[in-house]
Amino acid sequence: MAADPIVWWELATQDAEKSVAFFESVFGWELPFSEGAGFHLQKPGAPAANLSGGGIFTMKKARLPFLALYIQVEDIDAKRDLVADNGGHIVEEPFDLDSGSRLCLFSDPSGVTWAMIQPAPEGTS
Repeated sequence: MAADPIVWWELATQDAEKSVAFFESVFGWELPFSEGAGFHLQKPGAPAANLSGGGIFTMKKARLPFLALYIQVEDIDAKRDLVADNGGHIVEEPFDLDSGSRLCLFSDPSGVTWAMIQPAPEGTS
């Protein structure tokens, strides 16, 4: 696996249904609504390196629509420090998800927000 690959994507939009219809019509994506996740999930297609999928949802807390790319890392705390040491800004400190994975939101020096995810240890979730 490539070092720190992008493994997930999310699109926060003001109208998830409209966005889903757009991507289904233009690109032929299948994005059914998942009751369990609470948003539309892209059905797996042909394997794409390390990308495991993505989803679209109607935003609740965010002020503006956004696209989030998730970078998988082995040690989220060490990467958090590297982000800060290299001119990035920590938007949300690393925190635990119910799945056992850990997440951290950060902005690169240009101001674009990204996410890092550290998978749950094997045998958990």
